[in-house]
Amino acid sequence: MSARGTARAALFDLDGTLLDTAPDMAAALNVLRVEMAGEPLPFSLVRPQVSNGAIAMIRTAFPAAAGEEFERLRLRFLDIYRANLVVHTQLFPGFEAVLQRLEADAIPWGVVTNKAAWLTEPLLETLGLRRRAGCVLSGDSLPERKPHPRPLLVAAQRLGVAASDCVYVGDALRDVQAANGAGMCALGAQFGYLNPLDEPQHWPVAGWLAAPEDLLPWLDLRAPRRADSAASGNAAGGASA
Repeated sequence: MSARGTARAALFDLDGTLLDTAPDMAAALNVLRVEMAGEPLPFSLVRPQVSNGAIAMIRTAFPAAAGEEFERLRLRFLDIYRANLVVHTQLFPGFEAVLQRLEADAIPWGVVTNKAAWLTEPLLETLGLRRRAGCVLSGDSLPERKPHPRPLLVAAQRLGVAASDCVYVGDALRDVQAANGAGMCALGAQFGYLNPLDEPQHWPVAGWLAAPEDLLPWLDLRAPRRADSAASGNAAGGASA
């Protein structure tokens, strides 16, 4: 695991870490609530559930739903969300400057999310981030998903660095578990969609980021240029995966 100031690559969770998707996801959920003759839910109730995906959000909005009804509501929510994917969604404040700094110093970065590719890919494309990311692994890119470490190991391999030279930033316990399982430096996004009931104060993180720029001290910003880094890291990255 990289010590502070030595990481040569950065990997990010998507919802609640790299992107503030909660406004659009909460809006889609409330459209569904109104369709079902319910009242909109307060944003403060929905936000902590966003990182847990559609299942958690439907459970929050329709606690009595089960079986076929639950699945119908989940699919309808996803349809509404897909049609309004990037209305208010944006990078968390400060992240654009962080990404620019990484790119200027040839620190490769990528995304590892449990969000399905049919949502992840158009989301990143619309925001102009897909071409900038060195790799993107979605929840259906591999048979395994976080908290399994394999998506992170594959991401490191695709970036051409050893897993131990990566930091992984997330806002859920499964993110921390996946990072630790992959031998990466696990950092928590304190600005993300943390649910106090999940007791994040007990998560085994190497550190917490109060804002995106707090990531920079964890990185080796004097690292070799990407071509040199990839050449030296390929063997290690392949061995990790």
